[in-house]
Amino acid sequence: MTARTPDGGTGRRTNVRRSEPGAGGAPGARRRIRVLWLVAAVAYALDLGSEVAVVAGLEGRDPVPVLGSWLELRVQRNPGAAFGMGSASTIVFTLIALAVVVVVVRVARRLTSTPWAIALGLLLGGAVGDLTDRLFRSPGGMRGAVVDFVAVRDVSVMNLADWAISCGSVLIVVLSFRGHDRGTRALPGSGPTGGGPHTWAGEHRASLHRVRAVPVRPALRRRLP
Repeated sequence: MTARTPDGGTGRRTNVRRSEPGAGGAPGARRRIRVLWLVAAVAYALDLGSEVAVVAGLEGRDPVPVLGSWLELRVQRNPGAAFGMGSASTIVFTLIALAVVVVVVRVARRLTSTPWAIALGLLLGGAVGDLTDRLFRSPGGMRGAVVDFVAVRDVSVMNLADWAISCGSVLIVVLSFRGHDRGTRALPGSGPTGGGPHTWAGEHRASLHRVRAVPVRPALRRRLP
């Protein structure tokens, strides 16, 4: 919206441009959503591709040392969570992975931070990777065992989905400690007032008062003879 106002008797007029709510943030929001989906897709593709490769080439064979006994490739079917925990609660971990996917998808369109988009993308890609194993690998029915193959000493055997989830979780903690504890914003009209400091209207209040002065030539005065 554009309005003209007089400017202190200088003979000039200024054009006041007020941006529409959300107009300035829309491209940034779309970019952050693309970042989230890209990170999630890469994490999922790497996890799925690596599992297919190691099952075809390494399952049933001797471990392949990468850094001696500190790091090796060893295929192991894991019905539990990362680090082999909770092997008797496969369905619980399946439901947790499904809940993570639902939550991340719901908050994706409200992200206001690219680092948060990366962190949630890692969580989403890892959760979908584990969920794929739970649903489609033997014995199936939300009880499938994930394929772990990255053995770190004798501490744990993990897959790339576990690494993605771990990295995303660490990044979330770091962002929270650095003050990026609110990676999302409220949608238009949400909340009891719709205009608090963390709502959509509150975030765009400053943009409503942003002006750009454009000088306009004063009218030419006609001289009398």
